[in-house]
Amino acid sequence: MDPSDTSDEALLQAWRAGDQHAGSALFERHYASIYRFFLSKVPEAADDLVQRTFLGCLEAQGRFRHDASLRTFLFGIAHNTLRHHLRGRHRSEQPLDSGARSAAELAPGPSTVLGRRQEQRLLLRALRHIPLDYQVALELHYWEAQSAAQISEITGLPVGTVKTRLRRGRQLLQERITELAETPELRDSTLGGFDDWLRALPEPAAALR
Repeated sequence: MDPSDTSDEALLQAWRAGDQHAGSALFERHYASIYRFFLSKVPEAADDLVQRTFLGCLEAQGRFRHDASLRTFLFGIAHNTLRHHLRGRHRSEQPLDSGARSAAELAPGPSTVLGRRQEQRLLLRALRHIPLDYQVALELHYWEAQSAAQISEITGLPVGTVKTRLRRGRQLLQERITELAETPELRDSTLGGFDDWLRALPEPAAALR
């Protein structure tokens, strides 16, 4: 089997049958996307959660719908893995409310992140200061090119709810940018090209190192 010419579905089936090379190929193909999904929210646990996600994919192969994308299926497992991880961390505290609490509150990280441009640093910082549910929706849409229907499949939410989260998430992110910008010039530069700056973060994992 040549992994470069093999579909995700075939690689998953081969991995399930014991082909470790197929598993490695699948891991390499989707590692970057799954890693940055966790790194922007729980950087200290990203490596472990990536491993759990791929193992979860292997274990849940029987639930994979063949009319769906394996990439979307993986993000669904990653989303559940993230929520399970955060619930475990906050078991003795108040119940997890990812619709109100941000990644910065749930999993505090460094006070600054390293991006190539000031606008990128500000956007990444602002993303971690909006409620997690909105951060997830925006990152899946802008960074991973997932449609509202695909995000619905990943999160288990109605498409209408996903569209509302995307719209409200943009508003919240713009508000956080306004609050966190160190200068009016940086605020205006970031907001002026908001969609372009958000889409211009193809390597947020590198920016967050």
